[in-house]
Amino acid sequence: MDDTLAGWLQVIALVVALGLSFRPLGDYMAHVLTGERHWRAERLIYRAGGVNGDVDQWWSVYLRSMLAFAAVSVLFLYAFLRLQNHFLLSLGMRPFSPDLSFNTAASFVTNTNWQSYSGESTMGHLVQMAGLAVQNFVSAAVGIAVVAALIRGFARRQTDRVGNFWVDVTRIVLRVLLPVAFVFAIVLVAAGVSQNFHGAHDIATITGGHQTLTGGPVASQEAIKELGTNGGGFYNANSAHPFENPNALTNLIENYLLLVISFSLPRTFGAMVGDHRQGYAIVAVMAVIWAASVAIVTVNELHSVSSTAGHAAGASMEGKETRFGIWASALFAVSTTLTSCGAVNSSHDSYTPGGGGMTIFNMMLGEVAPGGTGSGLYGILILAVVAVFVAGLMVGRTPEYLGKKLRGREMKFASLYILTTPALVLVGAGLAMAFPGERAAMLNTGAHGFSEVLYAFTSAANNNGSAFAGLSANTVWYNTVLGAIMILGRFLPMVFVLALAGSLAEQRPVPVTGGTLPTHRPQFVGLLTGVILIVVGLTYFPALALGPLAEGLH
Repeated sequence: MDDTLAGWLQVIALVVALGLSFRPLGDYMAHVLTGERHWRAERLIYRAGGVNGDVDQWWSVYLRSMLAFAAVSVLFLYAFLRLQNHFLLSLGMRPFSPDLSFNTAASFVTNTNWQSYSGESTMGHLVQMAGLAVQNFVSAAVGIAVVAALIRGFARRQTDRVGNFWVDVTRIVLRVLLPVAFVFAIVLVAAGVSQNFHGAHDIATITGGHQTLTGGPVASQEAIKELGTNGGGFYNANSAHPFENPNALTNLIENYLLLVISFSLPRTFGAMVGDHRQGYAIVAVMAVIWAASVAIVTVNELHSVSSTAGHAAGASMEGKETRFGIWASALFAVSTTLTSCGAVNSSHDSYTPGGGGMTIFNMMLGEVAPGGTGSGLYGILILAVVAVFVAGLMVGRTPEYLGKKLRGREMKFASLYILTTPALVLVGAGLAMAFPGERAAMLNTGAHGFSEVLYAFTSAANNNGSAFAGLSANTVWYNTVLGAIMILGRFLPMVFVLALAGSLAEQRPVPVTGGTLPTHRPQFVGLLTGVILIVVGLTYFPALALGPLAEGLH
């Protein structure tokens, strides 16, 4: 089959699958988040934790519950990694160093899954399953819980309650993530993904040499790794490894999994606020940005003119798996950087300046198209608030969104949200470039070397987890600083989101009038898309000009 035809068929199949899932999955998640009945298993969990599942929380209590849960999770995973040699199925692996333990614990609890280690050579099966895989479930659930609280802020009136954190997380894990991940883990096993408890095996190659292959419970972690937009691979090569992603079918399934929840959540949003048109407008913005990014990266990789090899091969295949090719690699790269997934089936460091630069820009957009599980939707809703505010300034009236006034208090929370991540990225990258020891960690010099550093801090602050490669980040400085940035980049924005939810929930809805901005029409889709691109362009353009843009011009 012609490569171009195969590429188009992959894109069409993915879009059709996502379209078919949008309504049923979105409506089901709305039902899960609004239902009043608790399952028996859920009641047992509430009782064990001393939680009253029938009482909603103030936004501040919701926030404290979330932060306490995250703190305990970091401490638990840190201890697990430091003591892994004492547990069953450790495979003789040594404990992690203190700085790498902190970095890894922060990474998986924040849904980042940045990995400064090779999982197959440093981590036992029990830590992979009971440590990392568990966090893959609960960190994804936390993101959905926070956006549920924000939606309730828009939907509720004159109340100080935005939901119950413990109920939301428990329901999302038991009713959404576990069933879907279980089914797709079986599908992945049937399609060829590894699932066993084997340790390292030495085998003889056809050339007479020896190679060590490590097995493990891969498929069960692969399913939730993609579904929860986590991204941390069982193997160092991540989804480029044949045991994680052996063929074109598994590649398409994994690409679908990392997009399906985030693209379906706008339907959940529309159902919970009582106006599906609002959800359609949000998903339209997500789809436009995603489609444009796919086109830009694919064209750049197909029409590489940056090297003699690129001319000879007809495209840039460096860093890409031959079983996937250009189209599937570019499609996966866009999907993983526009979500907070970070799983990779190719090396982004080997992409052309235009393609690699676009992967950085995707993360700089705030990962809102469609973004991470929950985080993508609350990110784009914050930007929708800004778009409505801008429109209100242009016509000279108090801005309103979904019947709630956007006063100074609400705009302060939205502004702080938008400023947090760029500050972390630019300050972190600036510090790394200022210190000679940290600059020495770059494999490349010049604009490409700076792109490696910029990518790392953009990935950490946006909780993506993918890497440009080429940067030797397993040092005390990088492990500590990137770990801190992951924590701040995850939880500071959540503070502002929940504060905004509480402020909105307290308001009395204002009636729709002739002067109210319609936020479900194509004009608003265009306005919101423009605000997203302009805000990012103004914030990051100087840094991009020093990295991928300078490399492309050179």
